[in-house]
Amino acid sequence: MIQYLANLAEYKRKALQWASGFDVCCYLDSNDFSDGYGKFDALVAVGVKAEISAEPATAFDQLQQFRQQHPGWMTGFFTYDLKNEMENLTSGNPDSLGFPGLYFFVPQYMLIFRGDKVEIIADDPESIFKTIDAELINNDVADAKVTIQSRLSKVAYINAVKQIQEHINRGDIYVTNFCQEFFAERAVIDPLSVFVKLNEVSPNPFSAFFKLRDKYILCATPERFLAKRGNKLISQPIKGTTKRGETTQEDEALINELRNHTKELQENVMIVDLVRNDLTLSAKPGTVKTEELFGIYSFAHVHQMISTVVCELAEGINDVQAIKNSFPMGSMTGAPKISAMQLMEKYERSRRGAYSGAIGYFSPDGDFDFNVVIRTILYNQTQQYLSFHAGSAITYHADAEKEYKECLLKAQAILEVLNSSVSSPQSSH
Repeated sequence: MIQYLANLAEYKRKALQWASGFDVCCYLDSNDFSDGYGKFDALVAVGVKAEISAEPATAFDQLQQFRQQHPGWMTGFFTYDLKNEMENLTSGNPDSLGFPGLYFFVPQYMLIFRGDKVEIIADDPESIFKTIDAELINNDVADAKVTIQSRLSKVAYINAVKQIQEHINRGDIYVTNFCQEFFAERAVIDPLSVFVKLNEVSPNPFSAFFKLRDKYILCATPERFLAKRGNKLISQPIKGTTKRGETTQEDEALINELRNHTKELQENVMIVDLVRNDLTLSAKPGTVKTEELFGIYSFAHVHQMISTVVCELAEGINDVQAIKNSFPMGSMTGAPKISAMQLMEKYERSRRGAYSGAIGYFSPDGDFDFNVVIRTILYNQTQQYLSFHAGSAITYHADAEKEYKECLLKAQAILEVLNSSVSSPQSSH
């Protein structure tokens, strides 16, 4: 059933509120960013007909079997720790969130928003439409109560960056993405209202609200990991960030500076090379190409440099295999990929889990689309543990002080939404 909506924003908000009342739901929102590869403006998947939860070891194989049994709509997420399944890697850092390695579900109800219409896929779409329409939007939610701490003091962060640069000098790696966790214990939040606020403060093209019982992913990411359209694979890595200006002139000057910044261009091209390399594992020979290099895109808090790499999918490579071949995404790892992941396990203080994983969907026509989980709050309601990470690319030319500031810039929207600032740990070990 397709229904015209007189008030799109209001109905979308009601649909999200309705969905969040279920044990499991996934809400994906493009926030009206025009994207040549998007299939819809927003998608809501609700309720569980069938589900799969798997840990690193045989997770991708299990997902492939599950996908063969359920070829229709399916949404879910991959966590970063699936890296251990592909390579001889481990995750020994503490994990206080407890997300499974991957989780996917076949929804009972689907809502797909395109323009001013919604398509409802359900046994009784009419009654679903009316139920959602009758929702009263709840705006009276208490502010989140959280005290954000950092896993790394500024001194410890700068020391770690210098040690990482020694590895670069020795030729162990060229570039890596070094991430730090910000967290709150005894955190009491209303995940839905926090997400709504985050999506208002920082609207992004791959935003997502994912509820898996007591665990939540509240995501405001600008980055696409991997999409499939027909037999074409598309990856759009982001590398290169600068803040927004106070005025139009300052904004233009900052964009220009980013466009000509040696370190940012170097970072971006290294990751493009890595993504091209990953895609060759799934591509028809000779079809990998860079559709756009160093594109500058503007978001609420930052300007970012985004490149687009595409290929034609080789025959005999299934969708899950194509994702596995590129996972984890190059923009969140580094180059060479395996060495960078090994080193980050040593220098980072907590497990990434769902952060720098991917959320998205498989559709009945054989397409799929997955984001990169960054600018994201992760929350375990039972444990009252809230977490978000921020990272930046460390290269030979990186300035540790500036990289630390970039992490805080990326965390800005989340801190604003949580009405909090970061208290640094005393120790600098």
